[in-house]
Amino acid sequence: MIHLVDDDEAVTHACRYLLESLGHRVQCWNHSEQFLQDASLAATGIALLDMRMPGLDGHALFQAMRKANSTLAVIFLTGHGDVPMAVKEIQSGAVDFLQKPVAITALKEAIIRGYAHSAALAKSHDLKLRFARLTPKEQEVAHCVVAGLMNKDIAAKMNIALRTVEVHRSRVMEKMDAKSMAELVMQVNDL
Repeated sequence: MIHLVDDDEAVTHACRYLLESLGHRVQCWNHSEQFLQDASLAATGIALLDMRMPGLDGHALFQAMRKANSTLAVIFLTGHGDVPMAVKEIQSGAVDFLQKPVAITALKEAIIRGYAHSAALAKSHDLKLRFARLTPKEQEVAHCVVAGLMNKDIAAKMNIALRTVEVHRSRVMEKMDAKSMAELVMQVNDL
């Protein structure tokens, strides 16, 4: 899903037509606050933001999305931008900063990068949620496993029974949805 956030209805209509002709699903928002309140920010997708809008401008909207841990990739599509503004938004995590009128090729490339970026954000967000569901003891066991400690060493370090370590390890693998120790190590290191 591509969320097009621009206060100019003529622009959103034209952009929607273009994006749908390229095979994308598009939802238009003419008010930043409505988008922030009603859109699914924790989904894989793209937010195409205009910079100048009444109320929350593009910059403030992007900051609010970041604060909400949004997994939507942000691409700025604006007629009112300059190099310092573009640099600032890119450094804050925006995928691209495009000037209106935009070349179709540049927009297509930005969207491809945007979907890849959003998928990575969603994966990271999911890992953090799974790790947060672990109990404090399970988190400690997970860190010990990643550090390469054997069960008996973990038991000694945590002053718990060997069987308890085995139970915690099993729950860690299950809750993290890790199919192997190598996958668990990669997941914890990605956190």
